[in-house]
Amino acid sequence: MQAIVLVGGQGTRLRPLTYGTPKPMVPIMNVPFLARTLQRLYAAGIRDVILPAGYMPQAISDYFGDGSRLDMKITYVIEETPLGTAGALKNVQEHITGPFFVLNGDILTSLDLGAMAQAHRERGGIGMLHLIRVDDPSAFGCVVHDGSGSISAFVEKPEGVPPSHEINAGTYLLEPEVLDAIPAGRNVSIERETFPDLIAHGEKLYGYTTSDYWIDLGLPEHYLAAHRDILRGVMPMGIEPGLSGAGASSLQNHPCVVRPVHADAGVEVDPTATVGPNVVLGAHTRIGPGAVVRDSVLWDRVAVERDAEIEESIVASGASIGAGARIGRRSVIGHDVVIDPGSQLEPDSRVGRSAPIGIH
Repeated sequence: MQAIVLVGGQGTRLRPLTYGTPKPMVPIMNVPFLARTLQRLYAAGIRDVILPAGYMPQAISDYFGDGSRLDMKITYVIEETPLGTAGALKNVQEHITGPFFVLNGDILTSLDLGAMAQAHRERGGIGMLHLIRVDDPSAFGCVVHDGSGSISAFVEKPEGVPPSHEINAGTYLLEPEVLDAIPAGRNVSIERETFPDLIAHGEKLYGYTTSDYWIDLGLPEHYLAAHRDILRGVMPMGIEPGLSGAGASSLQNHPCVVRPVHADAGVEVDPTATVGPNVVLGAHTRIGPGAVVRDSVLWDRVAVERDAEIEESIVASGASIGAGARIGRRSVIGHDVVIDPGSQLEPDSRVGRSAPIGIH
């Protein structure tokens, strides 16, 4: 079986992080998210992966190469212009040889891909969609199906009483015939166009509803929430609870580390600094005397100087937070940004290398 991982998006909602790092390479627990996804595929027995890439593809191919060091085959297909979810699949049709998974590159989930594949083999049909139940589907759109799982309708942003509380969770298992139904050469949405058209023409699409962990990583607050959930064991990722990571031993007896904390190799935390709870520190990050870091994710080589405070924020690689600076909640600091000593950043600030980044 093959898999297509949709990695072509620009990650605009995560800017300025994605100015220096393509969205699939944004780290989850100090490992590129795409690498986490490939690990899941490998565990499900999938070795043949196709990546329709469009934004900063060189950074992706430089890291993963042809996949051989992972015992996988990776094929890159570059999109010159965005083609949408279905258009991206159509664009790689020549590489598809049988049933294939499609994974949205934004989604972190504990879904068992092997169990989903077995369910598809048992039910048949032209495809199967992973569904998740939510309390309020109005922001997502919902999927309506019968007792057998056969999908009858997709309702976008339902008002009033929704016909279903199950939403499209962004993982599909499709037969290659689906690709024949997608027009070539233009932007096509599989959710809004292809799936409804298939149902209208009598094809069987089934829902596969689970209670697995699921979150869209496309927003900074979701990115932080995902890390909290991993650190607490809510999202299983094989991370030891409490104090973990290659740099954990250096913090083992630290008087002001409040677990859970995950630290990579080469991390330095001054004995008078407070770190945690719910903090991830990238490789060679340094926390100075009296500094405070809580509920935050700091990438590689971040410097936090004396008495600086960071709370519920994301700081990209190479950034420097000056002495006594205060970073407001839900802020995002881009690559190599220097925050001047004594600066006071308002909550929800986004700062790139040259200027603040507007939120759209």
